[in-house]
Amino acid sequence: MENRVALIGIVVSESGSVSRLNELLHENAGYIIGRMGIPYEKAGVSIISVAIDAPTDVINSLSGKLGALKGVTSKTIYQKLP
Repeated sequence: MENRVALIGIVVSESGSVSRLNELLHENAGYIIGRMGIPYEKAGVSIISVAIDAPTDVINSLSGKLGALKGVTSKTIYQKLP
């Protein structure tokens, strides 16, 4: 399966889910290009962006697992590599 570049946008409103979220990202560290996290205290959330280069099924699986965590929302945008 061919790789795609994707950006996973994550919003975390439940701090109890952060440990598992980090575990999931660590499990996929070999695919991750980079990540950036921004605490937005005014809204009580953290916003994380993860750039990833991986097969589509890996990206979909990670995004789904992240979105299944309590108080975590994730959305993914894709770009096919040339």
